[in-house]
Amino acid sequence: MRCALIGYGRMGRAIEHEAVRRGHEVAGIVDPCARPGVPFEPSALAEAGLSAAFEFTSPCSAATNVASLLEVGVPVVCGTTGWAPDDRLHALAEERGVAAVVAPNFSVGVNLLYRVVRFAAAAFGATGLYAPYVWEMHHAGKVDAPGGTALRLAHWIREADPRHPEVVSELGGRPLPEGAVHVGAIRAGHEVGRHVVGFDGVHDVVEIEHRARSREGFALGAVIAAEWLKDAPAGVHGFDAVLDAWIERARGGRS
Repeated sequence: MRCALIGYGRMGRAIEHEAVRRGHEVAGIVDPCARPGVPFEPSALAEAGLSAAFEFTSPCSAATNVASLLEVGVPVVCGTTGWAPDDRLHALAEERGVAAVVAPNFSVGVNLLYRVVRFAAAAFGATGLYAPYVWEMHHAGKVDAPGGTALRLAHWIREADPRHPEVVSELGGRPLPEGAVHVGAIRAGHEVGRHVVGFDGVHDVVEIEHRARSREGFALGAVIAAEWLKDAPAGVHGFDAVLDAWIERARGGRS
C-alpha cells in the first residue's frame, strides 16, 4: 500500500511508524508546520497512485481536506476530531466511487468499548436506578474538549436509553438538566487518552474505563482501516465496518 500523511503531528508520526512496520510505503507527508515547503496538492497525490491518505489535522481544515481528496479519487482515513461528515461529503464519495473511513477514535479497544457501553446503557437504564455520565482526560495539547470519543460514548448512552435525551458538556452555572448525560473533560499533562463511563446509583456505582497506553494502538487501527479501504464500497464509513470485517476474519481463522 502506498499512502500519504496529511498532518504530521503525534498521530501522523505514529501512523507512519505503524504503516512501515506493516510493510507499507509512506509516499508523501504534508504538514505546514513540520514540512513547510510541501504544499497540499490533492491532484498530485492522486497522480502518485495512493491507496489511501491519512488525514489527522485540525477541525477547521479536516472537512475541506477530506473533500478535496475524495474529489480526485484518493481514499481517506480521517481521525481528526471536532467535526462530522455531512450529507454532501457522503454524496461526493459515492459520486466519485471512492471510500473513506471517518472516526473520532481508531483504537480497537475504544470501538469495542462503544459496543459494551450500548449494552450496559440499555441494561442499567432498564432498572431506572442509575444516572449515566462520561468523563475523559487527555494531554494539555488536545484542543477540543470534550473530545469526539467522549461525545460518541454519550451518544450511545442516549441511543440505548431514551430517558436520557440530552448530552450536556457545559452547565453555565446551572444544575444539570433532568435526564441529561453529563460529559466532563480534563486537559493536563501527557495523558494519551482516558475515558470513563459511569452509572451512578443510590447504593452503588459502576464504571467502565478505557485507558490508552500509547498512540500506537490508535495508529494500528488507522492503518487497518486503510487496508480495509482496498475492497470497501464507495461512501463514508465509520470504524464499525472495519471492526466487523476484522472480527469476521479472526473468527474464520485467518490473520
